[in-house]
Amino acid sequence: MRVTAPRVSVLTVLLTHPGHHTVGQIAEWSRQRLGTLSMQAAYNVLDALSGSGLAQRIELPGGPARFEARTGDNHHHMVCRRCGEVRDVDCEVGEPPCVEPSESHGYEVDEAQITFWGVCPACQVATVAE
Repeated sequence: MRVTAPRVSVLTVLLTHPGHHTVGQIAEWSRQRLGTLSMQAAYNVLDALSGSGLAQRIELPGGPARFEARTGDNHHHMVCRRCGEVRDVDCEVGEPPCVEPSESHGYEVDEAQITFWGVCPACQVATVAE
């Protein structure tokens, strides 16, 4: 992969802002470093970083794609149904893919992407206070 200022900036943003961020958030932080970065450039850079294994794209139903720098360890995600907070969940059982499908259909399975849905502690407290 060719090293460019936008790629370095976006990767630096992912590494210095741990978490699961939208393209808009990443582009804004990158603009602070670079001075300018279009949304299309941000999408292109994130696509390249994801394709090369330097970033992970997370697709959650009903929301925008999110990106993180944590890659290569087959971890999973916990998502709050109310506020949308996303947290990492380590693979706790065995080696990746951590779970076995009921039927492999002949595939050699090497990864599982699991999303756990619930209500985060902050939203639970807010619900009780209402």
